[in-house]
Amino acid sequence: MQSISTIGLDIAKSVFQVHGVDAAGHAVIRRQLKRRHVLAFFQKLPSCLVGIETCASSHHWSRELKTLGIRCDCCLRPT
Repeated sequence: MQSISTIGLDIAKSVFQVHGVDAAGHAVIRRQLKRRHVLAFFQKLPSCLVGIETCASSHHWSRELKTLGIRCDCCLRPT
């Protein structure tokens, strides 16, 4: 597998969408994850940057991912 440098994480009620790109910006992974599988998925990855859209639970997920050594940024959705 190619090295993932950045991941976009779309948080939803039960199924999360993961989109990972390499340093050149090419898509490396696109995947749907159920809520209960999210932390296990990120535990298997090397440290990378994860962008999460700001919402009610984004700070919770950001804290959870930071405990795994993953850098997280919460982003506002453009209007």
